[in-house]
Amino acid sequence: MKTKAEWQTLSENITLRNQAYIGGRFQSAVSGETFKTINPATERVLAEVASCDQADVDLAVAAAKAAFVSGSWSGKAPGERKKVLLRLADLMQQHRDELALIDTLDMGKSISEMLSVDLPDSIDCFRWTAESIDKVYGEIAPTVGDTLGLISHEPVGVVAAITPWNYPLMMATWKLAPALAAGNSVVLKPSEKSPLSVLRLAELATEAGVPDGVLNVLPGYGHTAGKALALHHDVNVLAFTGSSRVGGMLMEYAGQSNLKRVWLEAGGKSPMVVFEDCENIERAAGTAAAAIFSNQGEVCIACSRLYLHNSIKDRFLKALLAATASYKGGDPLDPETRMGPLVDKAQLDTVSRYIKSAMDDGANLVTGRIPEYVEGQGYYIEPTIFDGARNDMRFVQEEIFGPVLAVCEFDDEDEAVRLANDNRYGLGASVWTDNLSRAHRVSKQIRSGMVWVNGWGGGDSTMPFGGVKASGNGRDKSLYSIEKYTDLKTVWISL
Repeated sequence: MKTKAEWQTLSENITLRNQAYIGGRFQSAVSGETFKTINPATERVLAEVASCDQADVDLAVAAAKAAFVSGSWSGKAPGERKKVLLRLADLMQQHRDELALIDTLDMGKSISEMLSVDLPDSIDCFRWTAESIDKVYGEIAPTVGDTLGLISHEPVGVVAAITPWNYPLMMATWKLAPALAAGNSVVLKPSEKSPLSVLRLAELATEAGVPDGVLNVLPGYGHTAGKALALHHDVNVLAFTGSSRVGGMLMEYAGQSNLKRVWLEAGGKSPMVVFEDCENIERAAGTAAAAIFSNQGEVCIACSRLYLHNSIKDRFLKALLAATASYKGGDPLDPETRMGPLVDKAQLDTVSRYIKSAMDDGANLVTGRIPEYVEGQGYYIEPTIFDGARNDMRFVQEEIFGPVLAVCEFDDEDEAVRLANDNRYGLGASVWTDNLSRAHRVSKQIRSGMVWVNGWGGGDSTMPFGGVKASGNGRDKSLYSIEKYTDLKTVWISL
């Protein structure tokens, strides 16, 4: 691992791509408009980035459609697409320090987390998905003797992907790898808060052999470029990760246009439930701290609701505070830093309002405070824990996307399940128990797309990722992700 000084030196000499990537080349927005992307640790402008809108969307979608129709990518044998995507994964590995540094500068994520989590996951996603694509078989239907029924998977055409700012590179790869592997063309709109790493990724994709027009990247705002993509009649599938509110808007736009399929990985307010038979309290408490303070709490699966059996609550809180001590805000270029700044001033203000709301509702502040913002010193916030929280409090019900933890208590298993399910979201949940029957029983009863037992956040490319209720539909990762970007075709042959 490089030292802080070495990362700072690299950051001063890095080249940042700041134009849209359409048809295999960088170009300015048609309007000439730009927006600033800011380093949240220093509040300095990193780049003036092309601000794309309807005109740029039309160009990118036309390039993607033309590439798809030409068969330059969609017509390749799956094994050939696999080779190209594996080369892309190799290039990402070769440029891992550069890609990690870009997201750290652009979003505030610690460099150590980029290198230990985001980059390995992103590279593995491309490699695993690439290796799987030539192993997806069609079927022969059990028809009567004088007919033959064939069932096959075909790419849908043009995929629009709208990705969030909290894991800029990793969330993009979760959309790009299966969509490209299946033979589609893609127009990707990254968040305007962290657009830089995927622009570099698109350039590497071309170097790897992805044909021009197959992968296009449009930096821009959601209400302009994002809306235009969702309404575009030549976009066949829209994949989105972000808030439930915006996800609902995108579904409306799809209905207003061509009824394109919309796959959503939306908000979360994940519960962590710790029963009295959890023997390793220190391990559970350490995981609880990681589950809310990692990535500054800007995590869709963050366990921001902690439900403790009343018999272990005091002991657990003591261990939790000890674990929290290591999550102090610092320079994200320092490998020792575990919590960087929030992504921008707007997010800092949002989190501050939720902390005040918790105080006003009567929750007991255990550690943390409303941040005192000083201009030019970054958007930092302390780990914040409230005890005495109740499910009727606003900060317990709504997604905060910051390092704010609500601690509640329960008396028995039925109450724990009821409290865990008492929320509009259903993305992830964590259950801690050393009773095997209880582990199966409770994980089955919790309404969530993912449940971790005696852990949090575990999974790899073989496991689907996604939620239920207001947390969305469809799944990223695993073979199920490829299905999202294909159409089933049936062919009935009379013999």
